[in-house]
Amino acid sequence: MEFLAKEYGYVVLVVVAYCFLSIWMGIQVGMARKKYKVYYPTLYALESENKDAKLFNCVQRGHQNSLEMMPMFFVLMILGGMAHPCISAALGLFYTVTRYFYFTGYSTGDPQKRLTIGKYGFLALLGLKICTISLAINLLRR
Repeated sequence: MEFLAKEYGYVVLVVVAYCFLSIWMGIQVGMARKKYKVYYPTLYALESENKDAKLFNCVQRGHQNSLEMMPMFFVLMILGGMAHPCISAALGLFYTVTRYFYFTGYSTGDPQKRLTIGKYGFLALLGLKICTISLAINLLRR
């Protein structure tokens, strides 16, 4: 591991923290399934069949969106962190916090509440993209 700065450990810890957040969100979806009576393998509830469909779907969608964003986040963290581990770790931690608020806001049943703090996560992703581009430029200049 000589090729990675010791600070890269912070990047690894943030990735693991996001994994714990994702597990917690999955548990919340499982609890919502039980509460709103939406059983597997149904991914989303139909309003014509379930009066609480919107409430369940908001919880499910908050988690699903986080899963959709996870691959990009992880790639940007892993690559950008190689060049800028402390900056990437800070941006990743910020992103993880915004995803928590994105999920909890969405889970209220009012999709607009996901954006109160959750919308700032895209700034963290932008910063991670810049860190990753910096890595690419540094590699190409060798």
